[in-house]
Formats: sequence, structure tokens, C-alpha cells
Amino acid sequence: MSSFLGENSQKRLKSSDKISKRQALKIVETSYLAAAASLIWIALYYLPFGGSIFRLALPLPLALLQVRRGVNAGIEGLFLAVLLLIVLMGPIRGPLMLFPYGLLSLWLGWCWYKRFNWWLSWFVGIFIGVIGFLIRVCILSILVGENLWVIITQAGASLIERVVNLLNMPLSLDMNHVQLVALSLIILQELVFVLSLHALAFWIFPRLKASMPEPPDLLNGLISLDPL
Repeated sequence: MSSFLGENSQKRLKSSDKISKRQALKIVETSYLAAAASLIWIALYYLPFGGSIFRLALPLPLALLQVRRGVNAGIEGLFLAVLLLIVLMGPIRGPLMLFPYGLLSLWLGWCWYKRFNWWLSWFVGIFIGVIGFLIRVCILSILVGENLWVIITQAGASLIERVVNLLNMPLSLDMNHVQLVALSLIILQELVFVLSLHALAFWIFPRLKASMPEPPDLLNGLISLDPL
């Protein structure tokens, strides 16, 4: 009887050791990947070079954490990254990482963890990216004391002028058209950005023991060109 109880107690100790090791790995990965996301955001915010690379890399660490360790780990990692950025950058610039990169990493990581279709994660990701971009423009406009949306509309107006001059069209610029073109540019930017995130994750995550759902047949020919 005593030997039987001894064997049961040893089995329980072994199972508790396994759980503690799993939890330790989860804590370590959460800490490192949250710190990596924070450092990328700081580099994106302050460094005058490498902006496109940093933008592409920023959502991936927390999405990878969620794919490897589950939804709760992804939420904890995002919360930890925001806390770290608040300490390093202040209570306004730090949380800006949420819009849209933090929310986008949560959404994409959850979709990839649940192995949802790419079309769903892509198009909802575009919506999150556009809303997050507009929120960030509003907050930054308050910080600098200038309406940054005017700069975006000026870019839209210059694009319309170039198209009109190229096609020799007798068209006068209307403010509604300019606003529509500016919004279309943002949507196009986010469309390419979110698709690029899918492609990078599909190429990189399997090498880090994190499985990804297969791309749809329409995009398979493009995504299968793995440059890595």
C-alpha cells in the first residue's frame, strides 16, 4: 500500500514538474517577445531609417507568441509590451503602439492560432489597420498641435493632379474627391501591409515551430515563392 502511494506521489511530482516547465517557458517567451515588440516600436518611432522594415516586423513577435502559446499569452504579451513602453516613452506615446500594430498582432495571432481562412484574417486586418491608422493620426495631431490629416489630403490632391495632367482630363478638384482618394490610399497601404504580414509569417513561423494555415489557392502561387 505504501509503495503504491509512493508511486502515485512520484507521478504527481513529475506531472507538476512538467507543468512548471511549461509555465516557465511561457513566461520567458512572453517576456522576450513583448520586449522585442517594444524595442521595434521604439526603433520605428525614433530612428530616421528602416521604417518599412520595422513596420513589417512589429506585429510578428506578439502574433508568434499567440500562435505558440495561446490567446492568453498573446494578451499578456501585449499588456506587458504596453506597460514597458509607457515606462520608456510616456503614457501617450507608449500606448500608440496599439493602433494598429498591437491590435493587429492580436487579431492575426488569434486567426492563425485558430487556423482561420486567410481571407477572413486579411480583410478584417485591413479594417483594423485603417481604423488604427486614423486613430493614430488623431492622437498625433493633438500632440503636435497640427491637423496631420491635411498632409494626407494634400498627398491625395497631388495624386489626382498627376492623373488629371497625365490623361489631359478637364476635371476640377473637389474636396470630397480628394478625401476619397486619401482614404483609398490608406486602404491600399493596409491591404499590401496585412498581406505582407501573412506572407512573412507563413515563411518564418514554421521555422520557429509555429504552424500557419495554408494560403488560399488564389494566393498560393505568390506565397509559395519563399525567398528565405
